Amino acid sequence: MNIYKQRRAKLMDTLNNTTVVLFSGMAPLKSEDEFYPFEVNRNFYYLTGLTNESMALVLNKKGNVLKEKLFILPFDEKLAKWVGGRMLKEEAIALTEVDEVGNYEEIEDFIESLSNSEDTVYFDLWTNEDAKDNNIGVDFAYALKENNPELDIDDIYPLIAKMRMKKDETEVEEVKKAIAITKKGVEAMMKNIRPGIVEMAMEGLFNYELAKENCSLNAFKSICASGKRATILHYSSNNSLMEDGELFLCDLGATSNKYCADISRTFPVNGKFTDRQKEIYEIVLKAQQLVIDNARPGLSTVDLNKIVVDFYKEELPKHGLNKDVREYYYHGVSHQLGLDTHDVTLDRKAPLEAGNIITDEPGLYIEDENIGIRIEDDLLITEDGCIVLSSDIPKTVEEIEELAAR
Repeated sequence: MNIYKQRRAKLMDTLNNTTVVLFSGMAPLKSEDEFYPFEVNRNFYYLTGLTNESMALVLNKKGNVLKEKLFILPFDEKLAKWVGGRMLKEEAIALTEVDEVGNYEEIEDFIESLSNSEDTVYFDLWTNEDAKDNNIGVDFAYALKENNPELDIDDIYPLIAKMRMKKDETEVEEVKKAIAITKKGVEAMMKNIRPGIVEMAMEGLFNYELAKENCSLNAFKSICASGKRATILHYSSNNSLMEDGELFLCDLGATSNKYCADISRTFPVNGKFTDRQKEIYEIVLKAQQLVIDNARPGLSTVDLNKIVVDFYKEELPKHGLNKDVREYYYHGVSHQLGLDTHDVTLDRKAPLEAGNIITDEPGLYIEDENIGIRIEDDLLITEDGCIVLSSDIPKTVEEIEELAAR
């Protein structure tokens, strides 16, 4: 039994008289005959390992009997000559170990047939409040409920999210691989940064290292910000000239089989910290170590953030930073990490558990001094503490300056 079949069995273990329908998704139209790059729905991927668009997974549980069916598009010989062949039924069964494979073109009829079911029908009903379009599952669930108001429809998202938050060994290894690739990109930037080049050149160096590792997907749009621009949390234009005496902040990550790394480093454009830059940098480094020292089961990411804020409240005035802490530090210190960079989270106040992977990313942003510093590592929560998965990516002042001097 492969890992995906194990996950499906675990998901359905506590359910009965239930049908679950999940969709891989479709790429939205960009312009004319161009589409945006397709990214598979992560819950679908988590349970199948498949990355293709226009697929659906159906799980049905009655008593102790679990039946699985995958719907895929039929092979198209003409299309194969243009963009490559679609997955064959035999391939889908071999990769997923599902019981049966059907034609995706019949999915509407299948879902309509659920109106006669006595099962509770689950769809993935999660939507981003800022998104213009709902996911396919929401659209189908809405139509099915509208036509069959007595039908019991529910949301499977919380159950899958709970599973995804606690990483298994396979997932931890994938995150480690993503971090190892990210390390190569970060070190390439540290070695080659210099005044007079554009931030985008640093982004290009990072992406080149990913390409050499056959990594075609960034975890997210890289942030490559120098000088005052580093005080903008999600700056991503990456198109300004880097000047002598500035700091450079990068926040980026590679992926491995969709699993993300999320790393931030800050280092001098000319390879040498000024005394003031070093002073502020060391404060952030201490804040980050406080999170490492305290991250463990029982504490939440909200608790960890309070530790950082309390430390800054005591420490910053000693260094001439007398405004409210939130004027210098205006984000949280941590989020879940996995198949998404900001991975599934049901409750930020819930205590951490062994198997969670979280970020540790305190920062300080002093706009009037052109100083923006963020240092971020990825932590695996263990039974009695945490392991820093990205511990070998240079981050001390001495390590950075030594690397820049090579």
